[in-house]
Amino acid sequence: MGKLAVRALRAVLMVVLAGTMLIQAGMVWVLVSGSDPEDGSRPLTAFRVMTILGMVSVQVALVCVLQLVTMVRRGTVFSHAAFRYVDVVIGAIVSAALVWFAVTAINAPDQRDDPGVTIIMAGIGVAILGVALIVYVLRMLLAQAVVRDVEAAQLQAELDEVI
Repeated sequence: MGKLAVRALRAVLMVVLAGTMLIQAGMVWVLVSGSDPEDGSRPLTAFRVMTILGMVSVQVALVCVLQLVTMVRRGTVFSHAAFRYVDVVIGAIVSAALVWFAVTAINAPDQRDDPGVTIIMAGIGVAILGVALIVYVLRMLLAQAVVRDVEAAQLQAELDEVI
């Protein structure tokens, strides 16, 4: 990966991380201060708590991706240390899907007249789980690359002995 691409990706990830923190701080402020009272038509407190939890899962994934980008920059991404970060990203994506399913369940009673909204929201949750599966497949590719890297290092060592 080129230096420009790494810097650009790090900048984008930092902006998104800052944005999630601002959203999270706003939700916490509204919950703590009570400045936006509910009128009873929607369970806004539950939605705000789900937003905070969703932002936590996004933040965890972003921090792990930042660590992986750092490993790419250093040339150490093809190591067993990378698996820890990839596994946490997968867990964060699954937790985000679970939070989304909770939001769907909280929103479902309000959608009795139009159940299609709930079905679409559930489909989005399934799509989020699909992203977790894609990252899992990429993890398996990383595992193969690590094995090949170890084999290449062993062959290089043997070749160095022969020479």
